[in-house]
Amino acid sequence: MGYRNWFGRVDHRGALEDLRTREPNFRDEELAQPGWHHDLHRSRLPDELPGDPQPGGAWELARRLIDIYEAPEPSIIRGAYAAASPLIGRDMLLEARFYGLHFSMGVRVTHVIDELRDDGTRVWGWSYDTLEGHVERGRMSYEVVKHVDSGHVEFVTRGVSEPAPTLGPLLRLGWSLFGRRTQVRFYRRCGQRMQRIVSASLEDGHRFPRPVVVDGLVHAPSDAAPRTRDRFALHSKHPG
Repeated sequence: MGYRNWFGRVDHRGALEDLRTREPNFRDEELAQPGWHHDLHRSRLPDELPGDPQPGGAWELARRLIDIYEAPEPSIIRGAYAAASPLIGRDMLLEARFYGLHFSMGVRVTHVIDELRDDGTRVWGWSYDTLEGHVERGRMSYEVVKHVDSGHVEFVTRGVSEPAPTLGPLLRLGWSLFGRRTQVRFYRRCGQRMQRIVSASLEDGHRFPRPVVVDGLVHAPSDAAPRTRDRFALHSKHPG
């Protein structure tokens, strides 16, 4: 994430400190208004025995992956956050990658879910809210769900969003042409990635990803390595 290119260097620490001054760019009551996209994507993970989540099983592995922000496909989204920060209230600098353009934007973890629901599912996860300067407005959730009666395990993403009204005309045109398609692809690729990593880790526990920590910052996902063409990318901070 901290590579040098022809257009400067991304100062992740400085950018994360800047996020402390930024507030969510929407109000909770707006999420129910017409015109917002409501997305729900479910991906089946390996089953467990019925009952509580099994130690070292699919549910526990998926929970650990969600906690360290390992679910996103790095060709679409990457993130950085302070390793010492608690989950609730955590500020994260996300880098969205879109056809040779890299956008640095802020989100904040505002909700943690840890409950046994009335429908017999054991759920753990968290949600983040977009901050001022993000290209979108809204909330996204990552959850791992176990159906206690059957043992089925799922990875679930939920999103409520709309393009930020402060986008410039070119970015708004780009979003109308490609943004929604990329957004839906992101949900799908997250699910596929979680299926692949959880299955591989159950077969060989040594293959479980470990967070990449550089100078106290976690750079996620762990396999988000710089690419040669990144040197030529155009970068924009807080474009919304």
